[in-house]
Amino acid sequence: MREVFVAGAFVTPFGKFMDTSLRELARQATDGALADAGAGPEEVGAVFFGNTAAGALNEQHAIRGQVALQDTGLLGAPITSVENACASGSTAFNLAHAAVAAGTAEIALAVGAEKLTHADKAKTFAVFSSGWDVERFGSENGGTHSAFMDVYAGIARRFMERTGATAEDFAEISVKSHRNGALNPNAQYRDPLTVEQVLESRTVSDPLTLLMCSPIGDGAAALVLASEEALERLGTADPVKVLAAILRSGTKLEPDDEVTAPALAARDAYDRAGIGPEDVDVVEMHDAAAPAELIVYEELGLAEPGGSVELLRSGATSLGGRVPVNPSGGLLSRGHPVGATGCAQLVELTDQLRGRCGGRQVEGAKVALAENGGGWIGGDVAAVTITILGR
Repeated sequence: MREVFVAGAFVTPFGKFMDTSLRELARQATDGALADAGAGPEEVGAVFFGNTAAGALNEQHAIRGQVALQDTGLLGAPITSVENACASGSTAFNLAHAAVAAGTAEIALAVGAEKLTHADKAKTFAVFSSGWDVERFGSENGGTHSAFMDVYAGIARRFMERTGATAEDFAEISVKSHRNGALNPNAQYRDPLTVEQVLESRTVSDPLTLLMCSPIGDGAAALVLASEEALERLGTADPVKVLAAILRSGTKLEPDDEVTAPALAARDAYDRAGIGPEDVDVVEMHDAAAPAELIVYEELGLAEPGGSVELLRSGATSLGGRVPVNPSGGLLSRGHPVGATGCAQLVELTDQLRGRCGGRQVEGAKVALAENGGGWIGGDVAAVTITILGR
C-alpha cells in the first residue's frame, strides 16, 4: 500500500441557499479543491461523489455523481456515487484513499455535496428516517423534525443516567461549538450563544432543545488525494499525509453495549497510524446533537468511561485546550448538509494542519482526527469513518 496525501481541499459556505443547485455547489467545491492542489480535471484518475438526499428530494436516484459533476470537466473519469447516510462524504474520501493507496489512481477526488433545503420541509425531514431500517421501523414522512433527534434523545437520556451529565452540559457543547463557528466564515450560524439561550430554546425531543440540534442546510466540500509521485508532478507545496482511513459498519448491538462501531474504528485507526489518543492535537467529530460529542469523547479514548463531562468542564476540548474539538463549529454551528459533512470535517483538519484557520487555528497541530457517523442499525451507528491526518 502506497502513502497517500491530501494535495488540495476546499469547502463552500454552508447555509440555506434555495436558489443554488446541488450541481453548482459541487462545482464550486471541485474547482476550489483542484485549484488548491494545482491540478486540472484531466489529471484526476478516480472520482467519488458523496450524497444522501438527491434521490428523495430531486428524484435523482441514480448517476448522482455524473449529473452533479458534469460542469467540472471530470466526465470521462471513473465516477462512483456514494451513499452512506451522514457518512457519505467521508466514505467517498475513504474510497479515494483506497484507490490511490492501491495504485489504481495517482490522483483521486472525493466530493461531498448536499442540497437539503426544499419548499416542502416534510420531504427534507423524511430523508433522515431513511437512515434506519424502514421495513422494520417505518418512515417519518410528515414529521416536524429529523427523526434522528428522537434517537439521539434516547441515547442522551441513557448517557445522563450512566454519567450524571446534565442538560447544562449539553448546552455547553452548543455554546462551545457556536463560539468556534463565530470564527469560521463558512459556518452556517456565526452568532455566539449562552447556556441560557440554548436551554430556553424550544424542546425538540427531551432533553434536546432546538439549539442542541444541528440545522438543515446546503453545502459542498472536496479533497484531492495524491500519491507521492503525483505530488512531485503537481508541485504541491503543503501536502498533508493520510495516516489512517478506516470505515466500519455497525453491528446488532444492544443500546447500552459499550463496544460500538466508532470505538472499534478508532482502535483500528490508532493501530494503523501507530499513535494513541494522547497524540491527537485536534478533532472534528459528528455532533449532530450536542450529547453525541460527549459520547464520542469516550469512544475515541479522549476520556475514560464516565469521564466525558469532566473533560468538557476542564476546558480541554475548547480552543486553547489540550485537544480542541470541532474548531470549525461542528455540525451544530458550521452546519450539517448531510453528504458534505464528512468531507467538510477533513477540509477543516487539512487547513488546521496547514496553519490556515485564522482565529480558530490550533497552534502547533501535527495530528488531526475526524469521526463521522451515519445512519442507525440495531443499537449502533450504521456506518462510521475514522480518519487521521498528520504532518
